[in-house]
Amino acid sequence: MPDALPRSIVHVLFETARRQPQAVALREKVAGRWREITWREYADEVRLVARGLIRLGVQAGEAVCIVGWNSPEWLVADLAAMAAGAVPAPLYTTATAHQAGYVAGHCQARVLLADSPEQIRKLAKVEGLRHRVQMKGAPLQSGVLSWKGLRALGDEVEESKLEERLAGLAPEGLATLIYTSGTTGPPKGVMLTHRNLVFTAAAGLEILDVGPGDVTLSYLPLSHIAEQILSLHGPISAGFTVCFAESLERLGENLLEVRPTIFLGVPRVWEKIQARMVAAARESSALKRRIAARARQVGLEAARRRQAGRPAPWATPIAERLVFDPVRARLGLDRARICVSSTAPIARTTLEFFFSLGIPIYEVYGMTECTGPATNSVPEAFRIGSAGRAMPGTEIKVAADGEICMRGGHVFAGYFKDEAATREALDAEGWLHSGDVGELDGEGYLRVTDRKKDILITAGGKNVAPQNIEALLKRIPGVAHACVVGDRRRHLTALLTVDRENVAALARACGAAAQTAAGLAADPAFRRHVERAVDAINADLARYETIKRFTILPGEFSVEGGELTPTLKLKRKVVVERHAAEIDSMYDRDEAAVP
Repeated sequence: MPDALPRSIVHVLFETARRQPQAVALREKVAGRWREITWREYADEVRLVARGLIRLGVQAGEAVCIVGWNSPEWLVADLAAMAAGAVPAPLYTTATAHQAGYVAGHCQARVLLADSPEQIRKLAKVEGLRHRVQMKGAPLQSGVLSWKGLRALGDEVEESKLEERLAGLAPEGLATLIYTSGTTGPPKGVMLTHRNLVFTAAAGLEILDVGPGDVTLSYLPLSHIAEQILSLHGPISAGFTVCFAESLERLGENLLEVRPTIFLGVPRVWEKIQARMVAAARESSALKRRIAARARQVGLEAARRRQAGRPAPWATPIAERLVFDPVRARLGLDRARICVSSTAPIARTTLEFFFSLGIPIYEVYGMTECTGPATNSVPEAFRIGSAGRAMPGTEIKVAADGEICMRGGHVFAGYFKDEAATREALDAEGWLHSGDVGELDGEGYLRVTDRKKDILITAGGKNVAPQNIEALLKRIPGVAHACVVGDRRRHLTALLTVDRENVAALARACGAAAQTAAGLAADPAFRRHVERAVDAINADLARYETIKRFTILPGEFSVEGGELTPTLKLKRKVVVERHAAEIDSMYDRDEAAVP
């Protein structure tokens, strides 16, 4: 790590623009064609919009809310708010009016920048919002300023006014508020400093071989720190290009167009890609399946040898040419050097599936409170099933009770307006207590096993980590999500949801007559298929970990339905409360007589 870090991530942007003014910083698809924005144009736009915010009356230290799909305007708005001395407080696009209003009210935002009339309407009744700006298209509501109008206001402000604000930025000053999506309770405002952002981006560059020739595809919520590190702070520091996906629905198509060299997927994204590939493989000829199976054996052995520092099997080039290269090309990952999984634990079987196809996925562990990453896996140092080792300039330890703790320049300044929660998370020695449970091996590689608050304690006093079992259940073909239940119960049960994307293929494979997810959930043939798979999983588990009964729900859990966070993590409490009747019915038969 360099001894002297820049004052703020905005200053890093301006230095990158000075160093490579004509290189492509951002690419966005407009009317079917990719539009390019250079680093000079990017930096100039940030300056102009920052002056526009100053013209609107935004004061240093005031909060500015931003909400919208990933776009150049989103990044510019975030950086412009910082440049003006304000504090961006992003909102999730999936937030309800109540949730968005809570965040805007809690941080006392004075300006809202949103990409659509729908998002602006969510905060129509929030007191204290003086100005609303629509970043995309023409505003439909009166009193809403367009992006063009905001830029025009910037032209009325002298550059010297902006320089005064930039000079006022301090490394330990508040840079941004990232509100946790919250699996329980209202979101908390995580206070990240300018030093946090600059330090974390610099630490990533120290261990990753990335630079101006690299390209990433931005599609995860920019209100989450993981996507901000990948699409905002990381590119600014390394000078690589960010392309914006048109939508989640067009992610596959955009992957083929962009062919990123760096790609971040949450576990559910990788699981969905895996499920589609497995379903497609079932439709191929027996000969192709045999060739693919042999190639995958070679690929997995090559990965195991590589992590041990040994040469790959002699057949690896053949497997690359016959199977791996075509597969990567069909996915749009043929140029990908760094594929990452983060934000939640990923099943080892999913990792091994992609490693076996020559697509190594490197796990990163972290949390919003440590500015994203705490550990990193990299091509030169990884262990399949491990989240890697501590980032440069940071420390990590596992406490006596198994809780993962970290310390370093990436650790946050505390929770906004919540000293009690801050004291609970940060101890007197500067250690951040994550709430996660894990193990460190002798080489410093971390394995995350569960959340402390998610640990189930059965009526027999056994501690069970549900995420490990859920990862196994999600391997069952046709199962999209799994929620293991059993706290203070005599045994474990599970709620399973049907994968809606592969209903027809799955029905054929297991002999079911159903053609819809709801029909499949009730189909006896599909239930027998799931029962056999659960029995096989139970055979490898300790007796107290086995699933005694399960219920198949007709649809998937979703962000819109409230069962998942915007980064697709399970909201266990919501799921258990919402499906209390189904859960109780699984215990009624053998617990009715229990006093």
